[in-house]
Amino acid sequence: MKIKSPFVVFFVLLVLSLACSPVKKSPRVTARPSYRFDFGPGKLGKGYTRVLPGMAYSSDRGYGFYEGAQLAGVERQSRDALTAGLCTSDEPFYFAVDVPEGNYNVKFILGGTESGSEMVIKAESRRLMLEGVTTGPGQVITCMATVNVRYKTISSGKEVRLTSRELGHFNWDQQLTLEFNGKQPAVCALEITPVEDAITVYLAGNSTVTDQRDEPWASWGQMLPRFFKAGHTAIANHAESGESLKRFLAENRLEKILSTMKAGDYLFIQFGHNDQKKESSAYVEPFTGYKEYLKRFIDAARSKGGLPVLVTPVNRRTFDDSGSCINSHGDYPEAMRQVAREEQVPLIGLNAMSKLLFEALGPEGSKKAFVHYPAGTFPGQEKALADDSHFNDYGAYQLAKCIVEGIKSNKLGLADYLVDGLPDYDPGQPEAPENWHLPLSPGSSLEKPAGH
Repeated sequence: MKIKSPFVVFFVLLVLSLACSPVKKSPRVTARPSYRFDFGPGKLGKGYTRVLPGMAYSSDRGYGFYEGAQLAGVERQSRDALTAGLCTSDEPFYFAVDVPEGNYNVKFILGGTESGSEMVIKAESRRLMLEGVTTGPGQVITCMATVNVRYKTISSGKEVRLTSRELGHFNWDQQLTLEFNGKQPAVCALEITPVEDAITVYLAGNSTVTDQRDEPWASWGQMLPRFFKAGHTAIANHAESGESLKRFLAENRLEKILSTMKAGDYLFIQFGHNDQKKESSAYVEPFTGYKEYLKRFIDAARSKGGLPVLVTPVNRRTFDDSGSCINSHGDYPEAMRQVAREEQVPLIGLNAMSKLLFEALGPEGSKKAFVHYPAGTFPGQEKALADDSHFNDYGAYQLAKCIVEGIKSNKLGLADYLVDGLPDYDPGQPEAPENWHLPLSPGSSLEKPAGH
C-alpha cells in the first residue's frame, strides 16, 4: 500500500477537525420596526394604526398624545384613507412613540382643515425640523424629516451619567416625541421608518449648543436640523449644559457618541465657556490641557472613521463703551485655531461670526437675541430675565445660520445635504428680530439652566 503524502494527510485531518468543531453563529441583529399611524375618524389606511384624539400616551400602548392640548378629530370626504380623517387643535400638541435607538425618517401627511394651517414641527426637546408648513383650506401636503433618537445605555455596558436637568428630558426617554405647533396644527398620518445610511452629525458642547428643554432658552444645535434635507442627514445633539471637555469625557458622553458613530459621520466640537472657569474642576489651561483634550476628541472621531469639525466658542453678550463685542473667552478661541491647523481639521469661526452678529444688533438690540425679558413676559415669570450667555429662539436661529455658512465655507461634504436654495448669510446684516417669529413650545418651566 502506498503511503499518502504529508500534504494529503494534513488536508484530511484539517477537514475532519472542521467537521467536528462547533459552528459559531453570527450574532443576531434585530431589525428596527417601522410605524404607521392614521389620525382621526373615517376610513383606516391599510397597515396603519388608528389614532383618535382621546388616546393619551401609555407605556402599554407604546404611543399616544401627551396631556395638555384639547384635540379634535375631523372626518373628511376623501377617497384616500390616509386623508379621510385628521386630528387638530387650536394649541400645540405632542405625540410620542416608543422606538429603538437610531435615526428615523418621519413622513408627515399634514393639513386638511377648513381654515388652513401654518405649522412648525419640532422633535424630541424642541429640535426645529420643519417651519413654514402652510396649507390652504382643505389642502393636504406631505413632507419629511430625519430625527435621531438615543438611549443613555452604551454597548459597553456603561451609561451616560445624566445630570438632574436631563431627567424627564425628551432626549433620553426611549421615545420619538413630535411637537405639532403653529396656527391650527393638523395631522392626517405619520410613517416612521428606520434609516441606516443617513449621515449622523454629532454635536459635542455646552448649553449654547444643547437642546434646551424650556422656553425662552434655545441653542444653535437645536435649530440646525431645519437646514438639512430629510433622508440624508440626522443631527444627534449630545451637548449638555455645564459641560467642558473634561466633564464630557468623564460622563461617558464621548464614549456614547463613538458607540454609534460610523465612517463618514461628523463630530462638531464646541467647548470653552466652562473650560475657562478657574474656580471649577473643569478648568484646563488653553494652550496645554485644552489643546490636549481637543486632540483626544479629534483622534477618537477619526478612529471610527468620523470627520471632526472644530467650532470656536460663541461670544457672550459683552460690550465695551464703543459698542464693540469683547472676546470673553480669552485665549481659548486661539488655542482651538492652533489645534485646527496642527491637526488639519476644519474650523468654523463662530467666535468671530457671533461678534459680527452681536455688534450689528448693538448693545441694546442684541438683548433681543439673548434671554432678556421683563418680569411678567411669560406666565409665572415673577422676575426679570437678564441672561447674557444664553440665547432665545431668534438668537439661536441666527447662530445656526452661522454654522451653515461655516459648513459651506469649509466645503464640507455635508454641504451637499443642506436644504436647496439657502441664501448666503452675512452675520453683519442679520434679519431684524421683529421680522422673525417661531411659536413657543408648550410646557416651559422658566427655570434658568445651570451652567453655561
